[in-house]
Amino acid sequence: MTRPDEQRFTELYREHHAAVDAYVRRRLDGAHAVDDVVAEVFLTAWRRLEEIPRGAVLPWLYATARRSLANARRADQRRGNLAEAVARNGRQYADDPADGVAGSLAVAAAFDALGEKDKEVLRLALWEELPARQAAKVLGCTTATFHVRLHRARTRLRHHLTTTGTAPAPRALTTLGRADA
Repeated sequence: MTRPDEQRFTELYREHHAAVDAYVRRRLDGAHAVDDVVAEVFLTAWRRLEEIPRGAVLPWLYATARRSLANARRADQRRGNLAEAVARNGRQYADDPADGVAGSLAVAAAFDALGEKDKEVLRLALWEELPARQAAKVLGCTTATFHVRLHRARTRLRHHLTTTGTAPAPRALTTLGRADA
């Protein structure tokens, strides 16, 4: 900004600060919030100094204050809504990602300990997500035989998981616990 603009803003501030402060103070509780809104009004005036009509400075400042007050009220409402939502949900803790990694490593180690036939049955059912009838065709067996193999493979995998002493990932337990295909 040029020197005349700085001078104009300084004069505008000195002449109208008290009026804008009173305008905001009558509409808002809390000195801190009043100071913030008044500061926002004059910051806007500084940024838009060229747009302020010379014959109607105070009405322009009041209109800016009204919009700033509306913004402050909306922000307060959002903060209040957030505080209520947090209070309603109570304290919740996020799981430690390291636990998930350790559990995934335990599942991978248990999977690696299985025989190749068990691995293939589990891959078809869990990774490829094939229905039992289609997975049975891939293996060249009946659907009933596939169900038995899948059940036995899951049982062996669970056994390997329990012997390692490391807790598997919750997702793995869900997958292992669901009904066979």
